Parts: sequence; structure tokens; C-alpha cells
Amino acid sequence: MSERIIAVLVSLIASGGYVAVVALMAIQSACIPIPSELIMPFAGAALAHDQMDLIVLATLASLASNLGSVPAYWVGARGGRPMVERYGSWLLLSRRDLDRVDHFFARYGSITVLVGRMLPIVRTFIAFPAGVAKMNQVRFHIYTFVGSWPWCYALAYIGMTLGDKFRTDPRFKAAFDRFHLGVELALAAGLVWFVVSHWKNRIKTEAV
Repeated sequence: MSERIIAVLVSLIASGGYVAVVALMAIQSACIPIPSELIMPFAGAALAHDQMDLIVLATLASLASNLGSVPAYWVGARGGRPMVERYGSWLLLSRRDLDRVDHFFARYGSITVLVGRMLPIVRTFIAFPAGVAKMNQVRFHIYTFVGSWPWCYALAYIGMTLGDKFRTDPRFKAAFDRFHLGVELALAAGLVWFVVSHWKNRIKTEAV
């Protein structure tokens, strides 16, 4: 993670307080990958001094996650299958993938969003497929809040407990870097598998 990005996040939270936290968490829920694993610990270190502060932070951040998810959800819901069927080939997406998404959300939709909101990276992008699958919007927002709250609370608690050490102690930075690298490697491996397998299927389809 770039030191410059970290410095910008710290500065924004220090100067903007709760407003900055709400804005940043809304942005990262709109498919813009600003790590909540950085936002909330820094927010906890800068703004939380007791249990009530943590509750306020977690609640505001969860509401912001809902707010930021609205554009991504509606792009998926309004464009839906026709949009993905028309442009999905550029992303190696097929109708079979859409059928899988529809089936998965029909069977596990609420749990998918609930769990996804507690996972790094996944929580940033979960709104779009939920929209494509036409998941009930009220249910989507309820599960977004319920799934986001413990995640945001835990990260803010870590920040409050560690204080400035979270930013200044090299051990914590090294641990965070290893954690984030592991997540990114897993995501990259999944992306490579997706591209290779779908490209082979695309070639077979074109040959037929």
C-alpha cells in the first residue's frame, strides 16, 4: 500500500472527522477499492475514545456503505442481463455466468451479501452482482448494514486500541501488508483462473 495513500487517508480523517469517514466508506462501497481495512482503523485511532464512539463510527460507516452501494446496485439492476449480455464478452462474461449468478443469488442471495460485507475487496463490489440478480433492494440494504456493522466496529476497535501504533509501529504495518498481499494474491489467482477458463470456452464457442 502506497505511503502516500495512507498519508492522504490519515489527513482526511484527522481533518474531516465523521464526515470524512462517511464519504470514504461510501466511495469504497461504490466499486472504488479504497480499503476499509485502512479507513476504519485510522478512524478508530483518531476519533474513538470509548465504547459509544465505536458504536457511532460503526453505525455511520455501515450507513455509508449502504449509501455508496446504491449507484452500483442500480447500474446492475437497471442494466441487468441485457447490459451484461451486450458488453459482457469484453469481460469474458457469458450467459452461463449470468445464469449462475441468478441461481446463486436466488438460493443464497441474502447470505451472500451478509458474508460479502465482511470480506476484504469482495465487500467493495458485491452491490453490482446483487443488482444484476435483482435481489430485493430493501433486503439488500438490511443485509449490507448488518454485515457491515461488525466489520466496521472490529476495525475501529483495533484502531482505538492500538492508537498511533497502528500507523507508526512497523510491526503492524508489516502484518497488514502481509495480510493484504495474501488477499490480493488469492484474488489474482482467481482472476487468472477465470480468464484462462473463460477464454478457452470462448474459443471453443467461436470454433463451433
